[in-house]
Amino acid sequence: MDRTRAEGGPAERRARRAERRTRADYTGGVYGSMLAASVVIGAGSLGSFPRFELVLLLLLTGVVFWIAHVHAHLFGARLAQHTPDRRGILLVCRAEWPIVKAAVPPAVAVAVSPLLGLDVRGALWLALSVAVAGQVGWSVAAARRAGASRRLVAITASVNLLLGLLIISFKIILTH
Repeated sequence: MDRTRAEGGPAERRARRAERRTRADYTGGVYGSMLAASVVIGAGSLGSFPRFELVLLLLLTGVVFWIAHVHAHLFGARLAQHTPDRRGILLVCRAEWPIVKAAVPPAVAVAVSPLLGLDVRGALWLALSVAVAGQVGWSVAAARRAGASRRLVAITASVNLLLGLLIISFKIILTH
């Protein structure tokens, strides 16, 4: 049997891709961005971290939380229903991957901060700003992908910006 027939033809493949896009969940990206912002604040409140250490801390924390989310999803909810198969595990891993992806831009911001002439404190502020911008960006992407109205997209962006500003206020309070 030819592959096109086995997969249902081009129209059916397009429909499946459209369905996957519709079901795309950016919760992990929003969560991962907030997690990255929290890591930056925690690192900054403990004193000056070498940049490389902070980059590793951001990335490794993202990976650990990704694993925790995958584990919770697979074994917390699904195990009671049925034993997850390889395909199910890969789907959950892919769905939760935005948690890790959200840690990358703040980590890159820390890594390139010397090229911008920033000291460690400036690197922390840059990474925090990038994390908050990512949080807002992920929420807007989720709303747009879900077909939300412009008003709802603006509301979700505003709520996530407010949450990011709340995190920034914690940094200000902790460092003063």
